[in-house]
Amino acid sequence: MKKTDVKNNEVRIGIIGVGGMGSYHARNNFKNVSNCRLTAFCDIDRAKADALAAELGAKAYYDSNALIKSGEVDMILVATPHYDHTPICIAGLDAGLHVLSEKPIAVHKADAEEMIKAGKRNPKLRFGAMFQLRTIAAHRKLKEVIGSGELGDIRRINWINTDWYRTQSYYDSGGWRATWAGEGGGVLLNQCPHNLDLFQWWFGMPSKVRAFCELGKWHDIEVEDEVTAFLSYPNGATAVFITGTGEYPGTNRLEVACDRGRLLFENGKILFKRTECLVSEDLKTNPAGFSGPPVWDVEIPVGGNSPNLHGNVLQAFVDGILDPKAELVARAEEGIRSVELANAMLYSSLEGRTMDLPLDGSAFKAKLKGMIKKSKFIKKASRTKVGDFTASFK
Repeated sequence: MKKTDVKNNEVRIGIIGVGGMGSYHARNNFKNVSNCRLTAFCDIDRAKADALAAELGAKAYYDSNALIKSGEVDMILVATPHYDHTPICIAGLDAGLHVLSEKPIAVHKADAEEMIKAGKRNPKLRFGAMFQLRTIAAHRKLKEVIGSGELGDIRRINWINTDWYRTQSYYDSGGWRATWAGEGGGVLLNQCPHNLDLFQWWFGMPSKVRAFCELGKWHDIEVEDEVTAFLSYPNGATAVFITGTGEYPGTNRLEVACDRGRLLFENGKILFKRTECLVSEDLKTNPAGFSGPPVWDVEIPVGGNSPNLHGNVLQAFVDGILDPKAELVARAEEGIRSVELANAMLYSSLEGRTMDLPLDGSAFKAKLKGMIKKSKFIKKASRTKVGDFTASFK
């Protein structure tokens, strides 16, 4: 197996899939990323690939395998429709290329596991996921505060995350959108991978999930556009995760009840009502029947954000290629967790029962395959031939 060598401390990058996200990366997110150069673009829409290549002085390809084998790139950024992530990322890794995948890394856990196997059999290559919301200052501060133990044991989590409003025209803009065959799901697979990634990044993975997913409640689509999920954790903590694309104006509010009080994150601010003693101690020792311990109102400073969140991920990835000791923003093997959470919520709703985690990836894959067979939208979901999505079900 041939491995590419990075020459002159410059990483040559190819973007596969130059629709909305791929072209946005190319035109906007590399402007301040050092030690790299865009050398190739690939899309089955030849006009799009040609136009972007001419605009940015690169070479156009119309088949992902041709770009991967071209010798023109050291890494690929995969920004295709969801099902194509798996075969293209695996092909890139096995050809000796570093790979950065857009979210979600895969549609279902079984595919994500195959991708991670490819990464493990190519241990010298960097394999990452585009989770740029991890670089927001407030999100990093939350991670720091939770990890420090300052909150004490976490008891309850509630995240209302409904600021994902989408109109019917959005879903009608592409035949692959909001179909089982084209995306593999709705709000959980398209809008919420970042939120689910943050959820597990902050709080870890739950042990059980029971969810209620409304299919086409607000839109003429066959997949979920409203979700209410209940999660339980090994330490006894519980959580509620609510999301949807039909509310306007939406809400983005995270509340964490903990042994040291209550933390609220909303509108970019972290507010902490900190009790002077542990609630668990007060419950046992306070002689008053109704009053709790004194509370401090604390606003936790979060600092400023980088103007280019995607650029943070890209720079870290380029740095990681040039220096194997450098840390990525998110490794691909971490990306399986948000996929597993989304799958567990959807599977729980479709089956009408609680799901234990770790999830049986092959069982959910079979369930999704059945949903595709019954779909009335199957003929619409033909967005791409690059890494034919049916390969995910062979």
